[in-house]
Amino acid sequence: MKEIVILENKQAVTTSLMIAEVFNKRHANVIRDIEEHIKDLKESGNSKLSSEMFYEGYYVKRGKNEKKYFMNRDGFSLLVMSFNNTKGVLEWKLKYIEAFNKMEQQLQLQAPTNMIEALQMALIVAKEKEELQIELDTKNQVIGELQPKADYTDRILKSKSLVTITQIAKDYGLSGQAMNKLLNEYGVQFKQSNQWLLYRKHQAKGYTHSETTVITNSMGHEKTVMNTKWTQKGRLFLYELLKNNDVLPIIEK
Repeated sequence: MKEIVILENKQAVTTSLMIAEVFNKRHANVIRDIEEHIKDLKESGNSKLSSEMFYEGYYVKRGKNEKKYFMNRDGFSLLVMSFNNTKGVLEWKLKYIEAFNKMEQQLQLQAPTNMIEALQMALIVAKEKEELQIELDTKNQVIGELQPKADYTDRILKSKSLVTITQIAKDYGLSGQAMNKLLNEYGVQFKQSNQWLLYRKHQAKGYTHSETTVITNSMGHEKTVMNTKWTQKGRLFLYELLKNNDVLPIIEK
């Protein structure tokens, strides 16, 4: 059986469908009873309360949208109050109360109670969003590296040796940091949360080979970290690019 209490619109609720299933009632009769309660509440001047207790939803049955109701703890209590307390019915009422309590406790733990907690939560959300973007950019680069087919240059430079950007930078008398900055200025790569990633136009040309590692950060969230090395084809590309911008390796100066 599905969860009898679920999270909907940041609120612990159950549904008329679940009530019908648990208490062995026809769904049409449960709908009828709910709508009678809504009518009574409105006539007594409690329209706002009725909309808080019950609100409409839909489910698909035989390809058609059928009406159902969501209800919070108060709506549930009002609805099942008239159900006879046989052994089975009483047992399910108690299970519902327990389920509502657990769901509401989880919501209380998740909700910030002060400005500091609210800011911390906002930072966590922003960090998770940034990490998702990094993961997407990382996947795009790896996919791009798998796409190119072997061409004439690949055959000439058919070498399995890979080099880091620091090794390439040494040929030019630069540090890896300086070389990364230079390649950023020339539109080769961009920095995303301390990782250098190729711009899309360079991703599918076999210039790099990347290995990804999943690590857990201090907040307990997993993130993907990529270690990128350059192929011989990529090294040749950088040589031509830098040469066109009057940046030559030490040996040619």
